[in-house]
Parts: sequence; C-alpha cells; structure tokens
Amino acid sequence: MSAVQAQSLPAPRRVGPERPQRRLRPAPERAARSKPRLAYAVIALGGVAVIIVAQLLLSIAVTQGAYEIDALQMQQTTLTRDEQKLSEDLDRVESPQFLATKAEGLGMVPNSNPVYLRLSDGAVLGQPTAAEGGAGASAPLVPNALIDGVPFGGQPQAGETPSEGTPGQVEGAAPETPAGTPDGGLPTPATH
Repeated sequence: MSAVQAQSLPAPRRVGPERPQRRLRPAPERAARSKPRLAYAVIALGGVAVIIVAQLLLSIAVTQGAYEIDALQMQQTTLTRDEQKLSEDLDRVESPQFLATKAEGLGMVPNSNPVYLRLSDGAVLGQPTAAEGGAGASAPLVPNALIDGVPFGGQPQAGETPSEGTPGQVEGAAPETPAGTPDGGLPTPATH
C-alpha cells in the first residue's frame, strides 16, 4: 500500500434546521389484558344459532312448497286428461249421425219430402206428406265409427240409473254392456 494517508472526505453539511435526536427509552410495560367478557361470547353464539335455525326453517318451507307444487301439478294433469276425455265424448255425442240415430231410437222418423215456409208472404213451398218410417230410413250417408255399437234406444247411458222394466234386463241384474265398452259407458275410439 502506499504511505500516503487516505484523505477522508468531510461530512456533508446539512442545510436547514437540524433535527433533534431521539432518545431511546424503554417501552412501557403492557397492562394486563382483561379477559373477554362472557356476554360477547354468548351473543355471538346466539347469533350463529339464530342464523342456523332460520336457515333450517326456510329450507323446510321451501321443501314443503315444492311438495305442494308437485301435488297440484299432478292434480292439474289428471283434470286435463278428464277434460280431454269429456271433450271427446261431447264431440262424439254432438255429431249429426249420433243425434239422428238417437232420434230414431226414440221413435222419430226422417221426412224425405220437406216443406218450407216463406216468411215474407207466408207461402208454403212444397207438398206436405206424412213421413214414413223404415229400418233404413235414417241411415246416415256418412257413417260415424265412434258411435258404432252404442245403445241408443231403451238402454241407459253411463251414469244413468236404469228405470223399472227396462227391456232385456232382469230385475236385480247388472245392465248389459255392449262390446267394446269396458264399463257399460260410451266406447272409446282406438287411437294410434
């Protein structure tokens, strides 16, 4: 090394007011912590218990509502099916072929020679003659397969009570059911 002493640089000067130096002193001892109060713990646990019970009750109410909805949907499905069945029966009974055959079963006969009345002057158009009944007098021109085999005249329909002395029925015996009717009611059309 060299014999020349290293020159030390002078310390930089501070510009502005000098800061006072801090004195180090021991930290004060911590005061003894007080134990947590029992009331805070009870309130916290009570709050948690209330939340759990409320959630359980809400879950039970939602589940009960789901069961009620399911039961009502099943009931609606059953009622919709019944409505469709009754609508089909009504359409079948409203058909002109059914009405003509039912009227013939009650003793009415069709008139093949109709007469018309003109309302404007009261004139009668056509020659009035007595209607004649026959076995095929009211045979429908367009057959209705839905009413084939349905009793029209003296036998009661489904839901009707048989009257005394119904022809072809023994007293105390069940009414005869036509072929194709499971319970003596109206036949159900075969669908595919």
